[in-house]
Amino acid sequence: MENRVYQIIRRPIITEKGLGVKETQHTVVFEVAKDATKTEIKEAVQRVFKVKVDHVRTAIFHGKFRRRGRAEGFRSDWKKAYVRLKEGEKMIEYAENI
Repeated sequence: MENRVYQIIRRPIITEKGLGVKETQHTVVFEVAKDATKTEIKEAVQRVFKVKVDHVRTAIFHGKFRRRGRAEGFRSDWKKAYVRLKEGEKMIEYAENI
């Protein structure tokens, strides 16, 4: 699990909706590995950021069909995790200067 922690959490999702959820619901949003379970995501966030996690919600996004000139194909599928922190926990700061 120690090596897999950084493979589970790919990157934070820094969008207007993601930052709004962060402010109103004490929730952070990450792109995670497609095969990661909610329990693995919870443990990974707790280890990396040293916070207590209340619960995790996930959503799978299917790749869209895209064309660029004559080349065409599909984007890859990906998974998003909404991680809610417990009350009293300090919020993870990854987007302060936006």
